[in-house]
Amino acid sequence: MTTLKIDIVSDIACPWCAIGYARLEKAITALKDELDIELEWHAFELNPDPSGDGEPILPALARKYGRSEAEMQANQAQMMEIARDLGLNFDKLQERHTRNTFDAHRLVKWAGEQGKQTEMKQACFDAYFGRAENITDSEVLVACVESIGLDGEAARALLATDRYADTVREDEARYQQAGVSAVPAYIVNQKYLISGAQEPDTLVSAFREIAAEP
Repeated sequence: MTTLKIDIVSDIACPWCAIGYARLEKAITALKDELDIELEWHAFELNPDPSGDGEPILPALARKYGRSEAEMQANQAQMMEIARDLGLNFDKLQERHTRNTFDAHRLVKWAGEQGKQTEMKQACFDAYFGRAENITDSEVLVACVESIGLDGEAARALLATDRYADTVREDEARYQQAGVSAVPAYIVNQKYLISGAQEPDTLVSAFREIAAEP
């Protein structure tokens, strides 16, 4: 069976990254008898400033995109519908605050060494989009860790250090230098870039085409 390696560049603060992964899962399921697909997550920060307590998401997005809060609310509501159809919990999407995700990315790297990188990412998505929790808060992150069966005390100890900080920064720099400026982004076999939260059928076609190459 042909193997495809997919590097996923994403941020925990990005709703389209959660939607994109849910669609990617559907594509992987559709191809399970044809392709062996290996995944690895890589860091990207939409809000790289770690200072401050965050800002309510609707005015923050309105200012960022030069739109009204009503327009951003409608946009977020549309995302909630898309997420619901994919079985994702986006219940508190409009109630969250802007958050820095650097420590969350450190824990995703740590969880990856224990074979639970994807589970950690999804737990963070649930906390942030489903419950509007403060994803910069160490206790919220520890709860995410414990929810996937990993050691909360070990995670708490890690967060008190700078372990994996260099790994995350190197990750971010590598993909920015490679031209990734928006997420989600999928790099297939370290050669092909697929940008955005593509529909499952689009991904299935792309993966088949790449796998068929000599």
